[in-house]
Amino acid sequence: FYREVDDRLYTIYQSMVLFFFENYTGVQVIIYGDLPKNKENVIYLSNHQCTVDWIIADMLAIRQNALGHVRYVLKDGLKWLPLYGWYFSQHGGVYVKRSAKFNEKEMREKLRAQMKAETPMYLVIFPEGTRYNPEIPKVIADSQSFAEKEGLAILKHVLTPRVKATHVAIDSMKDYLDAVYDVTVAYEGTVDHKGQRKLAPSMTEFLCKECPRVHIFIDRIDLKDIPEEQMYMRRWLHERFEIKDKLLIEFYDAKDSKRRNKFPGKSVHSKLSLKKTLPSLLFLGGLTASMLLTESGRKLYVKTWIYGTLIGCLWVSIKP
Repeated sequence: FYREVDDRLYTIYQSMVLFFFENYTGVQVIIYGDLPKNKENVIYLSNHQCTVDWIIADMLAIRQNALGHVRYVLKDGLKWLPLYGWYFSQHGGVYVKRSAKFNEKEMREKLRAQMKAETPMYLVIFPEGTRYNPEIPKVIADSQSFAEKEGLAILKHVLTPRVKATHVAIDSMKDYLDAVYDVTVAYEGTVDHKGQRKLAPSMTEFLCKECPRVHIFIDRIDLKDIPEEQMYMRRWLHERFEIKDKLLIEFYDAKDSKRRNKFPGKSVHSKLSLKKTLPSLLFLGGLTASMLLTESGRKLYVKTWIYGTLIGCLWVSIKP
């Protein structure tokens, strides 16, 4: 019962968020590939280039009526975000440290607890571990150098993926999952006058309507097609990112200008109905406004942020 209530509250909040990121901005969401209409327990693997990537998962989930099921694998430092750090954790998010500090046992225990509670799972993972940022060429060069040293294909528009979190998630939940969604995202307008890729939009820039279209390619993969051993899964994951890289090369660098700014294959312009988002906006907006219009309400609002943040930080430090 608690989980159902939590998922419902999360749906209400994220629906309001999507009102601003879709309905208000008027961004065109172009979907390629196969997005199932039904809810599924899935792991969502995506390339990572900006903070809006988190919202893209919501955009897809709401189209499957699975918005409340979205959980994230997040880098450990985000658990200290005021209120949100605690909220993502108790909603089923998993905080992980990078490289040698990665705690596999801790992640497995959290995922097993979610399965035991029969939590619907739409687990979002960004295997690159950090954002692809063309303005920080050293990160890209280091990633390419690592791939070369390991005998892996060198990637141009994505970073070399890390397999640990993906392997732990798939291995821990292989009997619980329906599929893996391999998602490739490209933001239109992220090429400069010289044809070079530039920084993807921040949340603020996106809300200022600086991205006219977002292109999303979905490949649904059955669990039986994914190798179980980490060594082989690492190779498989890199091959998936090679496919992403080819899609993005076509999107950004195709010699034929008519093939640029789109992925190959059939696409659908998916428009989100106001019925999905406006009720949440009105409910939460009205609730917040009613609090801020009275002195006691304003005090409660401020105290919620202050004490909620302190208690939340204590919570995630004891129970990550």
